[in-house]
Amino acid sequence: MQDGLPVPHRLALNESPYPPLPSVREAMRRAVDRAHRYPPFHPDELTGRIAAWCGVAPDRVAVGSGSVGVALQLFQAVVRPGDTVVYGWRSFDAYPLLAGMAGARPVPVPLTPDGHQDLGALLAALSPRSRVVVLCNPHNPTGSLVTAGALSAFLRRVPPHVTVLLDEAYVEFARHPGLPDSLALLDAHPNLLVLRTFSKAYGLAALRVGYGLGAAGLVARIRGRQLPFGVNAVATAAVLASLRAEDELRLRVDSVVAERERLLRELASLGWEIGPSHTNSVWLAAPDPVDEAAAALTCAGVQARHYPGEGLRLTVGDREANDTVLGALAGVRARPGGVRR
Repeated sequence: MQDGLPVPHRLALNESPYPPLPSVREAMRRAVDRAHRYPPFHPDELTGRIAAWCGVAPDRVAVGSGSVGVALQLFQAVVRPGDTVVYGWRSFDAYPLLAGMAGARPVPVPLTPDGHQDLGALLAALSPRSRVVVLCNPHNPTGSLVTAGALSAFLRRVPPHVTVLLDEAYVEFARHPGLPDSLALLDAHPNLLVLRTFSKAYGLAALRVGYGLGAAGLVARIRGRQLPFGVNAVATAAVLASLRAEDELRLRVDSVVAERERLLRELASLGWEIGPSHTNSVWLAAPDPVDEAAAALTCAGVQARHYPGEGLRLTVGDREANDTVLGALAGVRARPGGVRR
């Protein structure tokens, strides 16, 4: 809601513009008919299906309440009061919150001027009290990417007492040839946890299912923090049906990527200094007039993620929503001199 009125275009939370597929909705409906029954104590069947889908052993998969839930389980498993959690900033708002919930001291490290995570500065911020370093890849909110070579070099330099949380919530939207094959890195790096979600590309944000992939020893510690009955039956049915409908869902992701690229081209033609994105959003950064842009979008009925004086993240919506964005921003003149990313 904005000023008590419905928002026609919700582009603030990087949600999918598409509702669940008909086959997924049918699976959810059948599960609702059994809502008087408890779900499994632990999501063992779902864990096994995700493991087979990813091509790993089941003991290397932890499932939780969204990727945020798995991240919290990790922090609770490895952090002691007074330890530090290091991450690039700005980034996903939950990182400092989760660190605080686990009793850790958050250590934000500024991004580079072009919106990338500063891998050298992240390494320099690690100390004997550091327990987790977070990489968001592709990055939220700027859409930047840590490439395969850079990630491998980074992992080799992280001390073994520090767990690397590689948050790949947006990996399905990345098309860059340098995209890391993160699962191939797991055997060489037992301190690596790859975090993924069904909220974004799979369009199940309200159902809260995410998963982590890592070494069996690390995953066992994370599972030890798992809430009993924590993944409900409707969510489980939706994920299993989505895995069966992967080809249909891939077409939806491809359409989001195509709209993202159209938005990037059109915004650049309007004069915005905008760089590539590897997520389902685009990032407008100061010194372009992001505050004026946020006001124009609000007037047009578009809800975006506004960081005053800093930047504006716009989820890629359907074509109508994206056309509304372009129409609103066409009237906002980009200031000269912005840094092209």
